[in-house]
Amino acid sequence: MSTAKRYMPYIGPLILGVVLCLLPPILDERWKLIFLLVFIWAFLAMGWNILGGYCGQHSLGHGLYMGIGAYLTAYFFQSFGLTPWLGMIIAMAASAFTGWFIGWVVFRYQLKGAYFALVTIAIAEMAVYIVSNISALGGAAGIQEDIKYGIAWLQSPNKAVYFYAGIGLVVGGLLLTQYLSKQRFFYYLQAVRENEDAAEALGVDTVKEKIKASVWSAVWCALGGVFYVQYFMYVGPRSVFGETISVQILLFAIIGGLSTVWGPFVGALILVPITEITRSELGTVFQGASLLIYGAAMVLAMLFMPYGILGLAKRLQERYRNKRSSNNLAPRGAQPEGGEAS
Repeated sequence: MSTAKRYMPYIGPLILGVVLCLLPPILDERWKLIFLLVFIWAFLAMGWNILGGYCGQHSLGHGLYMGIGAYLTAYFFQSFGLTPWLGMIIAMAASAFTGWFIGWVVFRYQLKGAYFALVTIAIAEMAVYIVSNISALGGAAGIQEDIKYGIAWLQSPNKAVYFYAGIGLVVGGLLLTQYLSKQRFFYYLQAVRENEDAAEALGVDTVKEKIKASVWSAVWCALGGVFYVQYFMYVGPRSVFGETISVQILLFAIIGGLSTVWGPFVGALILVPITEITRSELGTVFQGASLLIYGAAMVLAMLFMPYGILGLAKRLQERYRNKRSSNNLAPRGAQPEGGEAS
């Protein structure tokens, strides 16, 4: 493979970053917030996609890792005045250990499918009640961060700074996913997803690879949680650990396209604006309208787009290419069946 062809897939995320950087001057505050939410949710969905998409282990509790990232960063900042940069490292390390431990227990006991999903959502729900009863973490009220502007504190009075940081987050996520998708690690994950027994027969340590995927996914979502809390300057048990959060994270990856580089971003780009506009327009009249949209999107995706938007587009492209190839291979002057010669 030539050098130019090898680096071609990395050009797309960079172009996206340039285009997004041109948006702040032409967007109002409402749309800046919507796009920032797109960046956050897309990044979180990219992290879930490692375990749920590439590896095929559908977790329903990834809000746990987002919550660890957000809570530990906010806690060490509020209680000890620790810079969020160090809090972020602690939070990512804690998420890595949690992802490893859960993976080690669950995958050693060969829990798969619905059993794995139920365990993950149960752990996330346990976290809600545990954190709600810890006074040092603010209890059910959560933690409200103090204002302390400066790069050392990851806070700025200028909201545009967060917008550009969000662009860096999502572009970095796309580039890293693109790189990992060509590594042996991801090939092993896809082998596990397609046929775990066959992968083991070929010498793949499936338990080890699934645990690695769990750790990668956990750390990724923890970083998303850090960005979340530094922007909103608040974190509560239900705002990160709740089952709605976990479902949102996986939904964006499913709608966009599982085990694809761009799928999580595409899913978030489509669903987040729809749900946010619906919430702002109908929130007082029809509470829970956004949840209804998420549910409808999930059902429609399962029925008509099981491989997501990008998966559907790829299949339509292949169908068109095959049809075009068959037409080119047809003998000259051949008539369709039942047709008449002119």
